[in-house]
Amino acid sequence: MSCAHAAGIRPTTFGVLRLPRNIVVGAQQRFAVADIAAEMGSSVLICTDPRLAASEELQALVRTLEDRNLSVRVFGETEAELPTPGIMACVDELKGQDIDVIIGFGGGSCMDMAKVVSVLLTYGGQPSDYYGEFAVPGPVKPVIALPTTAGTGSEATAIAVVSDPGLGMKMGISSPHIIPFASVCDPELTYSCPPSLTAATGADTFVHLVESFTAITREPTPTLAKERVFVGKNVLSDSLALDGIRLVGRSLATAYKDPGNTEARADMMLAALYGGIVLSNAGTAAAHAIQYPVGALTHTPHGVGVGLLLPYVVRHNFSAIIPQLGQIAEALGRDTKGMDATNSAIAGVEAIDEIIAAIELPSTLEELGVKESDLDRIASLSLNSKRLIDNNPVPLDLDAVSSIVQAAFAGDRTIR
Repeated sequence: MSCAHAAGIRPTTFGVLRLPRNIVVGAQQRFAVADIAAEMGSSVLICTDPRLAASEELQALVRTLEDRNLSVRVFGETEAELPTPGIMACVDELKGQDIDVIIGFGGGSCMDMAKVVSVLLTYGGQPSDYYGEFAVPGPVKPVIALPTTAGTGSEATAIAVVSDPGLGMKMGISSPHIIPFASVCDPELTYSCPPSLTAATGADTFVHLVESFTAITREPTPTLAKERVFVGKNVLSDSLALDGIRLVGRSLATAYKDPGNTEARADMMLAALYGGIVLSNAGTAAAHAIQYPVGALTHTPHGVGVGLLLPYVVRHNFSAIIPQLGQIAEALGRDTKGMDATNSAIAGVEAIDEIIAAIELPSTLEELGVKESDLDRIASLSLNSKRLIDNNPVPLDLDAVSSIVQAAFAGDRTIR
């Protein structure tokens, strides 16, 4: 498919926005979940992790559901990074049981668990049967996503990411059918997040927003939205991305340094939702592709990896995204009046650097534990994430990815 950037095309009227049917945002809104669930049946499965399974928040959620005469089953063994054997353990536990609606309560892994379990309860098989794009054959059991972190955006995405031990890597299931039926974003659930988690999840949100806003612009053919889950930069996702970037600039550092600041927590919950929406439609790119092998090698949080990589990726892409970087500069509070396009873009890159520095992320791959001898393998494995590589605003081959990885290892932040 031809690239609209290269053709000089600006498809200002093309947009794709696939969304949850219901989105509810605000403090105390977690108590709306029972009413939503009651409209869809009488039996509820909650997918959560061991820490949350023992929490008062989970007990309160169960009580509100039972008060609506719903039968509730809790699967509280969701594991970080969502290994596929754990998904099958959940499904096996449910044999012979009728489940009408599934609630994903927690971070991205818990919400993705709810999505994949929904697919398997509807169509059977293994997670691997649905890897890639558009492999889910039709509608699934409704999912309600109730995030407890402001980061992954999984509450609004058409994507579930699992860890496949047989393949030794993360794999994605991408289909509009797995977008949650309802997304309920209550910032009160994030108040107890420690600073390190706030930084990692907030960085993930920021990268979703920036990469989606600076993604490739594709020629808007009539079949584009059916051919790709990630359609690239478009008019409907752009406004949400810029709003989200503005919220991150205003509140991420505050949420990190002052965890009790309720306004900052609310801003970041909304920014995470926007990040999920835009990544699910426009899509992310090189920072995410490179993080997957880096994360597998170093066992470091996804958000830390993508946040570290973002400054190097925007520098590599600089010449193709000059107008967008200027808009990012403005959204992050830089005064660009009187600047030409290039200097406005440089201000945008510097503003991105400041956001990452303010939450004290490592600044090089070496600080994450990567060795120089690992760099070639990281670059090679990054190319496996074809949908992300294809979504980058400039074409990426092995040499191009290697240059980003080398720069991120050495801390080379030259703008070329």
